[in-house]
Amino acid sequence: MALHTQLPIYKVTYDLLTLVTTLTKNMDRDFKRSLGDDLRKDCVSLVRLVYRANSTRNKAPHLEMLLENLQVIELTLRLSVDMRLISRGQYAAAIEQTDKIGKQAQGWKRKSAATASPAA
Repeated sequence: MALHTQLPIYKVTYDLLTLVTTLTKNMDRDFKRSLGDDLRKDCVSLVRLVYRANSTRNKAPHLEMLLENLQVIELTLRLSVDMRLISRGQYAAAIEQTDKIGKQAQGWKRKSAATASPAA
């Protein structure tokens, strides 16, 4: 088992957390403490779920939660761009990261399911 910090999905989730922290820092004061804080907390949750999935045999529940949280992050980012709290370019950069995370999580989930139940 690799260290969670060496996993490609960890690196992308950390990059997303870094990007979101920068984006929310520049939000209007009215939204920084509500929408911005929630967005940062959800990104921290992704990093935590990568660690949990890596440290257990049954990865599926953690990866499913990760994918669910990823949807919430994408929705919050969409709301942020629609309300002009972040630019379209910033939104595009963040969505590029969420797409990478989603693909890696789905692949990890498929691989762990295949190794958990080998064909007879």
